[in-house]
Amino acid sequence: MSQDDKAAALPLAGLKVVEFTHMVMGPTVGMVLGDLGADVVKVEPIGGDNTRRLLGSGAGYFPMYGRNKRSLSVDLKSPEGKQIALDLIDRADVLIENFRPGAMEALGFGEKALKARNPGLVYCSAKGFLSGPYEHRAALDEVAQMMGGLAYMTGPPGRPLRAGASVIDVIGGLFGVIGVLAALIQRGTLGRGQTVKSALFENCVFLVGQHMAQYVVTGTAARPMPVRISAWAIYDQFQTKDEQTVFAGVVTDGQWVGFCKAFGLDDFAADETLARNNGRVQARDRIIPRVQDLFRTFTKAELLARLEEIGLPFAPINRPEDLFDDAHLAASGGLLDLHLPDDQRLIRLPALPVEIDGHRPVLQYDLAKPGQHTGQVLAELGYDPSRIADLLSRGLVVQAEG
Repeated sequence: MSQDDKAAALPLAGLKVVEFTHMVMGPTVGMVLGDLGADVVKVEPIGGDNTRRLLGSGAGYFPMYGRNKRSLSVDLKSPEGKQIALDLIDRADVLIENFRPGAMEALGFGEKALKARNPGLVYCSAKGFLSGPYEHRAALDEVAQMMGGLAYMTGPPGRPLRAGASVIDVIGGLFGVIGVLAALIQRGTLGRGQTVKSALFENCVFLVGQHMAQYVVTGTAARPMPVRISAWAIYDQFQTKDEQTVFAGVVTDGQWVGFCKAFGLDDFAADETLARNNGRVQARDRIIPRVQDLFRTFTKAELLARLEEIGLPFAPINRPEDLFDDAHLAASGGLLDLHLPDDQRLIRLPALPVEIDGHRPVLQYDLAKPGQHTGQVLAELGYDPSRIADLLSRGLVVQAEG
């Protein structure tokens, strides 16, 4: 099957999406829809989305969440630029935005105005908070993690710590996609689009729901993860002979039997008080030091090989940069080849983590320069070459060389 055939076979092929976004959450919605085959047009200001120019931890935002989109660079504050955007929206199935509350309305692109023009439009807003007392507050991933209990659960007691990736932004984007797909399915029966809203705070609260439930069930508040009482006796990081760290878990009674047999722990295997999970949890203080001493007799490579052989959950402690050389990702299509827009350096970044009929979603559009597809998009809207040339000459749109 050719690349074009694979793209045409993707589940969202033919779906038209207009994206007004920056940073992470909104772009994640567009990236996932684009990876699944939708035609996503990212509307950028003259000069491009400021996310492209972030430094430090923000330097990876655009490369990671900017693929499989076409770029239209337009002056939305001009009447002509606004009309271009409206022409694009009139033909769209989905609009995505994640700007501060009121920003889209100020531009004339609020949901009520646009749905009056295009009743079938699914309008997706990615915000800090859903409807309620907080809905007009500004929010960031870190704000949500602090408010939503995740930072408390991640760090040691008294030291709340945000997770080591933009997990709330990304998951907020995924919930936005879920809402968009549900609204598209229901559009067939309602005969109209709907407004979908996804938010940082509420999706963070959803993630800590298991800890809220734990409090209800046990009457005891969940402790931060570094000092939690584990549900399993062995579910820890261990040091190896070559001073490396390996995570290993034994989470079923059957795994316990196999673990004891593989590592010669005959006394543990014969101890009836350890035959069931809860008994082992109560004996953690006896089990863990013994296992740690045992694992210190193996090198990291030896221990990983032994754990894989007996089928236990295990993991080396990788850094993000280690994953470029991961054998599984390399063999399974888990990394996509992309090129940075400015200097065309080849980079490899994670693909969408799903398979559909045995295939990973393909790269349809590489990372675009600001306005790289402006002429193409305008031509598809019916703008003739002289009109496009006039808009370009007046600086109301920008066409970057591809």
